[in-house]
Amino acid sequence: MLTVILECRDHEPELAQTLSVLVAGAVEGLVCDVVVLDHGSRDGTSKVADAAGCRFHAEWDVKDILDQARGDWLLIVEPGARPQAGWIEEIAEYVALNKGPARFTASRSYRRPLLNRIGRRAKPLELGFLMAKRQAVAVARPGMSLSQLVAGQRAKRLSSEIIPSWVARAAR
Repeated sequence: MLTVILECRDHEPELAQTLSVLVAGAVEGLVCDVVVLDHGSRDGTSKVADAAGCRFHAEWDVKDILDQARGDWLLIVEPGARPQAGWIEEIAEYVALNKGPARFTASRSYRRPLLNRIGRRAKPLELGFLMAKRQAVAVARPGMSLSQLVAGQRAKRLSSEIIPSWVARAAR
């Protein structure tokens, strides 16, 4: 089973887009819970999380959140990111056969312009991050953000694509 974790601040529309894609994973029995970690949002982020049945935390520490996660695996994504077709089956197979972390492949349909890609490193969570809960707990330190939790970790590349969160933010 999989716990999905998102870190938000005033991402109401982006959060709704991501959660709508995750519903299929819950229906298929892959996603067992979704956790939304907030940084003082002033929009309807908490209402969207509540309506979707997510656990919402306005004050949190990453160590505590990881300890409370129901799934044996964690999928950490940015609000607005949307995994594409086939993600459920691929993640289910991946977690059954692998132990190390993985990331989605960037969507071929939504790429940054060439000049914006040259010399630019992707943000740690731009392509999502899948990791075993036990690995995350071993790495986590008090006060850490989700980006810091996954930064510098090597991960295999999944063939399933993800539309990065910057696409949803650009459409605002």
